[in-house]
Amino acid sequence: MTKAFNAARTKIVATLGPASGTEEGILALAEAGANLFRINFSHGAHSEHGARIQAVRAVEKRLGRPIGILADVQGPKLRVGTFAEGRVVLENGARFVLDMEDAPGDATRVRLPHPEIISAASPGTSLLLDDGKLRLRILECHPGKLVTEVVTGGPLSDRKGVNVPDMVLPIPALTAKDKADLAYALDQGVDYIGLSFVQRPADVEEARALVQGRAWIMTKIEKPQALDELDAILALSDAVMVARGDLGVELPPERVPLEQKRIVRAARLRGLPVVVATQMLESMISAPAPTRAEASDVATAVFDGADAVMLSGETAVGRYPVEAVSIMNRIALQVEADEGWRAVQDNTRQVPDHTVSDAIAGAAQQVASTTGAKAIVAYTRSGRTAVRISRERPDCAVLGIAGTIEAARRLQVAWGVQAMVVDQDRPDETVEDIVQAATQLARQAGIADTGDLLVVAAGVPFGQAGSTNLLRIVRLKP
Repeated sequence: MTKAFNAARTKIVATLGPASGTEEGILALAEAGANLFRINFSHGAHSEHGARIQAVRAVEKRLGRPIGILADVQGPKLRVGTFAEGRVVLENGARFVLDMEDAPGDATRVRLPHPEIISAASPGTSLLLDDGKLRLRILECHPGKLVTEVVTGGPLSDRKGVNVPDMVLPIPALTAKDKADLAYALDQGVDYIGLSFVQRPADVEEARALVQGRAWIMTKIEKPQALDELDAILALSDAVMVARGDLGVELPPERVPLEQKRIVRAARLRGLPVVVATQMLESMISAPAPTRAEASDVATAVFDGADAVMLSGETAVGRYPVEAVSIMNRIALQVEADEGWRAVQDNTRQVPDHTVSDAIAGAAQQVASTTGAKAIVAYTRSGRTAVRISRERPDCAVLGIAGTIEAARRLQVAWGVQAMVVDQDRPDETVEDIVQAATQLARQAGIADTGDLLVVAAGVPFGQAGSTNLLRIVRLKP
């Protein structure tokens, strides 16, 4: 394990694509500050994704530190059919019909190959087309047909997307394509599954039944319907993403910042890693530096206590992928050095739940703060103890000593956690063994030295997930 670079405690998720998918490209992003790499299964073939996953694992070996992989499945993408001339222009106030007919469309109608939308629709509700650029209001509902009025018109071309902000659709969050992608991603050993277009808790339950513990589930909140059942959805999730792209299509723009803050607060309350995503440094797809507004957007997410911030097109197809990661890391470092940021983290710290593990996590932060400890060492089998300590946003380093490489990789999205791997299957391991391992690894990571204090959190019996019940204060000896 190599010593960590000058990284912010807020983690960075970088999307891989043509601009960054090679081993050398991934290495450059990781050295610039990326902790977890996103594979977008909405685009590309399995062979491309597999090559990038293998390249990430090769970079992991070269750097000597765990790196996480997020497989982001597409979810149910709703689209209109095609037009006889490939494109039409819808005029404000005009009538426009969406039906199940196979014939190519024109300026008066088009095929809508989604009977579930027609069945769930009601007069007065809205449909959004082409990422919200066009808005239709439903006037009449008939079997196999919706008659709408064009509220906001404009050009509409073949197979543009349909968003339905006013209705819950009776469709699963995982399509047949998603299930095939999911099986492939799990076989490749990814660490997180990004679950798209979740509407209800049952969507997360379905994914969890398919994943069977082979990865953690990162639920993407991008539908207004998910906001209505946010707490129940988060209760079933391992992590959450504020996916502002589609969320911003279906919600008024003025609501998106408030919902972002609400989701971050709710995730922190539950101790779930939370990622803020979409258009964070969008201009850097073609420019070498972000706008001032984009820098402020990243800083706001860091101030709010997000575990991670994410880059999409900036690193997947942009001209300046390494620069985008580097500036995001520098923004986070600058914010985290600010006294106001520390005050916000202290003032938003949650009251521990009435469990032993929560009490230990809360006490670890308090003891570390009181004693001036250099680090909290979380000796964790599954990674969840380190995640729970991360929720406390301690002022010192957090060293997550994981029992498996898989657990260490999942910690790459947890705020402030530096993850390392140690065999935890020794049946004769004692408290002193744990303490000795903690001090050695803290030295190795470069976060503590002779005379420094460590706070060690672990569980007895050792090597069992969910048994955190031990807190020990240790001073490093020469």
